[in-house]
Amino acid sequence: MPESYIRGALTEATYLILLSLCETRHGYAVMQHIASITQGRVNLGIGTLYGAINLLLDKGWIETVGNDDRRKLYRITAKGKSVLEGEIARLSELTLLGQGTFTQIEGADKAPAEDGRAGKDKSADGKDGKEEEQR
Repeated sequence: MPESYIRGALTEATYLILLSLCETRHGYAVMQHIASITQGRVNLGIGTLYGAINLLLDKGWIETVGNDDRRKLYRITAKGKSVLEGEIARLSELTLLGQGTFTQIEGADKAPAEDGRAGKDKSADGKDGKEEEQR
């Protein structure tokens, strides 16, 4: 069984940090990159970032690769890439399931009902027909 199914889903912060560390970066550059790729929707705080970095280092998903002007540089490891690939596959599967479900729902709403009306309990004008039956 793939590790992604054993360990569960990644948090959004962990996912984005791993994604960001596909290129070598220091912590502040990771924060900037995540803010950029999410168009400002995600702004990691220092505590969140370094708490996650320490956890990822402990798991062996990222590694320290040196220093740049007093700042530690990090990058994803082979194990981290495997975890990230598993999460991307998991998210892709969820997206496909969601899109398939919405396509079925939208198709059912647009398909003619057995009695020839425009959709499930709807007339061509979008009303449910019960109002006209009551009149």
